[in-house]
Amino acid sequence: MANQDISMPTKYSPQDTEAKWYPYWVNGKFFEATGDESKEPYTIVIPPPNVTGKLHLGHAWDTTLQDILSRVKRMQGYDTLWLPGMDHAGIATQAKVEGKLREQGISRYDLGREKFLEKSWEWKEEYADFIRQQWSKLGLSLDYSRERFTLDEGLSKAVREVFVRLYEKGLIYRGEYIINWDPQTKTALSDIEVIYKDVQGAFYHMKYPLTDGSGYIEVATTRPETMLGDTAVAVHPEDERYKHLIGKKVTLPIVGREIEIVGDDYVDMEFGSGAVKITPAHDPNDFEIGNRHNLERILVMTEEGKMNENAAKYQGMDRFECRKQIVKDLQEDGVLFKIEEHMHSVGHSERSGAVVEPYLSTQWFVKMEPLAKQAIELQKSENKVNFVPDRFEKTYLHWIENIRDWCISRQLWWGHRIPAWYHKQTGEIFVGHEEPADIENWEQDTDVLDTWFSSALWPFSTMGWPDKEAVDFKRHYSTDVLVTGYDIIYFWVARMIFQGLEFTEERPFKDVLIHGLVRDSEGRKMSKSLGNGVDPMDVIDKYGADALRFFLATGSSPGNDLRFYWEKVESTWNFANKIWNASRFALMNMDGLKYEEIDFSGEKSIADKWILTRLQETIKDVTRLTDAYEFGEVGRILYNFIWDDFCDWYIEMAKLPLNGEDEQAKKTTRSILAYVLDQTMRLLHPIMPFITEEIWQHLPHDGESITVAAWPQYTESLVDEETVKDMALLKEIIRSVRNTRAELNVPMSKKIELHVKAKDKQVLAQLEKGKGYIEKFCNPEQLKLGVDIPTPEKSMSQVLTGIELFLPLAGLLDLDAEIARLQKEVDKLDKEVERVQKKLSNQGFIAKAPENVIAEEKAKEKDYVEKRAAVQARIEELKN
Repeated sequence: MANQDISMPTKYSPQDTEAKWYPYWVNGKFFEATGDESKEPYTIVIPPPNVTGKLHLGHAWDTTLQDILSRVKRMQGYDTLWLPGMDHAGIATQAKVEGKLREQGISRYDLGREKFLEKSWEWKEEYADFIRQQWSKLGLSLDYSRERFTLDEGLSKAVREVFVRLYEKGLIYRGEYIINWDPQTKTALSDIEVIYKDVQGAFYHMKYPLTDGSGYIEVATTRPETMLGDTAVAVHPEDERYKHLIGKKVTLPIVGREIEIVGDDYVDMEFGSGAVKITPAHDPNDFEIGNRHNLERILVMTEEGKMNENAAKYQGMDRFECRKQIVKDLQEDGVLFKIEEHMHSVGHSERSGAVVEPYLSTQWFVKMEPLAKQAIELQKSENKVNFVPDRFEKTYLHWIENIRDWCISRQLWWGHRIPAWYHKQTGEIFVGHEEPADIENWEQDTDVLDTWFSSALWPFSTMGWPDKEAVDFKRHYSTDVLVTGYDIIYFWVARMIFQGLEFTEERPFKDVLIHGLVRDSEGRKMSKSLGNGVDPMDVIDKYGADALRFFLATGSSPGNDLRFYWEKVESTWNFANKIWNASRFALMNMDGLKYEEIDFSGEKSIADKWILTRLQETIKDVTRLTDAYEFGEVGRILYNFIWDDFCDWYIEMAKLPLNGEDEQAKKTTRSILAYVLDQTMRLLHPIMPFITEEIWQHLPHDGESITVAAWPQYTESLVDEETVKDMALLKEIIRSVRNTRAELNVPMSKKIELHVKAKDKQVLAQLEKGKGYIEKFCNPEQLKLGVDIPTPEKSMSQVLTGIELFLPLAGLLDLDAEIARLQKEVDKLDKEVERVQKKLSNQGFIAKAPENVIAEEKAKEKDYVEKRAAVQARIEELKN
């Protein structure tokens, strides 16, 4: 049993508080899944950050949401595993390491593959340390005993297993296809690694002469440099203008090669001239047409984006330089007769920013249709993956229903090397877990796999799969929820689902909680070029992790983007200070109360019953909304309960018994303060872990850490609905009197008369119960309560629900101003009455709305009408 320690510093310092608790949690192994069979498992795997740099605000947001869920479930008694790890990030990491080498004047080729990989591992270790430090500063409750890396031995084994199985099943194949090629990093890209931007370009219109001298055919292109690889001109077989030319030949300008005119349904007769040049090695659609007509594929560029030996006199030129020169030459030859400006969408490499070149290349592919089919069928079943918000399921299905085969090979050194070997003499391909026995006769494929290939296995490869008997795999797969941004639904979420189904026959996660992107205060995406990025570590250094976490958790609703405002983080820091100061007050008034002495079974005040009721309502709402992933609402409810109900009302009211002579009332109040503060800290802990642990450790408690303290349970016996009504009336009176004093500059220290007229005996009984609070917080010289009390002369009045307040303020009251003020109140009530009556006369609303909602609206109407009548009556009194 631990007793409270009241030695909390007077000022809250997040830096001091946060520095000490993380080592305590990690060393205490509070975050580690125990394997306790009596507990139900709950599992989240972290979306592994890339070891290319430091974490950004998006990571902080993503992991804060996961941490909230993990901490709640741990406190609710689940055997919670939040598994950490990092991704090797093939292209991105290799680019960073090569950039570092360039600064030293060397390239990866100077080092060779093995030495280069050593440098890459050094980079990984350095940046993995940075990431762990940032995780700790954010307060993430990760189970470090299970940390994984996509290139560690266990995951590499899983990757080889998947590759081999898919290959043996005929779902991985090697073929010559048009792929997205990044000439800068010299590697293939999958479709979703290409970003399309609108670029000002041109349509170049050319005349290809018929070889029989009977005329020419007009074609147009946006990439004239590719014409050097043309092997046909295609027209629609039904096009009256051209169908007589099908089978004839044209002479390819500059090159002089004869190419055939073919008929193909792909051609749009309405677009341009209705004839298109076909370059099967440099355009995906042309590639398909070339296959249908058995056309030759002629590559005219190198991997670096320069013109090759098939480009005749342009050999060695950069592709864009060649474009300028070839346009000039074609104009001089009279072939190019029109250049038409044209805004078009051009693919750029997500990693390097280079213009992507559609390029003929031999690559490894995954045949996607059978895998996608399983994933589509899953969404029709009871065991489907639940997207939150559910609108993202449509986004996911649209992509997966129109999926193309996935190019998985990358021309890199950093990554999972493809487990395929080629026989040096026969060219035979061997695919396997291990190298062939007579390895001297074989050569391994030099390419590595797309990073997303290994990331797609993350939910089960991290658990020990392919060993299906692995303890963690059996206990923690499939996982409960994946938290990620909408920008990687295609890249990652979809791929995890189809790989999970194929290899474990289970969905990899029950729910996918989707969030948006973090933007600046103007709604712009954060980027280096705009200079508007915010480092989460800078925010923590200034305001603390708890303030940042509360802002991130409550700043938007599921699926939406989040705008970053320094002012909002500062306001959550103020919230932390409010909690700190309230807790210090409570602790200073505990008078040595021990945990086992907490007892509030005796007589309780209105304030006591009310705060206990409000706490139970808060417990119920926070638990329900957390389960629904509505963290913004969770934050709002906790903020209102702590700031308004606990700090501004209960603590002020608790000062009455604490400063009084009744020892039993003091003990009850201390017990309630301790209990409410303890339960509130537990509710707030998942969002603000550091300050809540600090305060909780000072409270009377019975555990080692709030991280493993039991989650608050809703206790119906502590709910008193009547007291909620009593308190609402008292709060309304106190607020109204204070506002009136403020309007007339009558300080709280100056005693005034207060007359409170109740509409009936029931309301009067409520007033009698709360009389002590009215006297304390309204500071009246004389307080009159009654049903039939006379209206004092020259008094300012307020009409509240069920009561009228009169403040005789002779000498301070301007009669005309008071009548004008009351008339404004009538106008306001007129609008409310009109609004509610309009709603209640709407048959559509009456037919659809639940009975309790209709009843609420009718009660509002009655209240507004009664208030209006009372205010109008008061105006008449003042006029007379």
